[in-house]
Amino acid sequence: MSSREIEVILSRQWADSLSTAVFIVDPEGNLIFYNERAEALLGMRYDETGVMPVEEWSSIFTPKDDEGNILPPEDLPLVETLSFQRPAHGEFWIRSLKGIDYKISVTSFPIMGRPNRFLGGIAIFWKMKTK
Repeated sequence: MSSREIEVILSRQWADSLSTAVFIVDPEGNLIFYNERAEALLGMRYDETGVMPVEEWSSIFTPKDDEGNILPPEDLPLVETLSFQRPAHGEFWIRSLKGIDYKISVTSFPIMGRPNRFLGGIAIFWKMKTK
């Protein structure tokens, strides 16, 4: 991992210990980490994808609404958090890199350093039960 603020390093360590999938991005929206639980849903290990710009991660997993319409990046909770530096939540479908569709629930929030430094965002997400 490259040199990062302590809050981001601690966020990554915290994410690695959770039983829930977690995505971490820097202030520009570059994906800088996702944990093992996220790897299972996304279909690829973080070591295989590495850092990804927002334009890539916001479309590579093909986020769609319940009607099958592709969601633009600005409709994703983590992009909203990056844009407005506030928590966001949403539910939508993704297609894993293995071609499996999952409906997920996502809650995102900003990573703030002191004094009021915006350091990126975290998204916690989980697979929803579908009928």
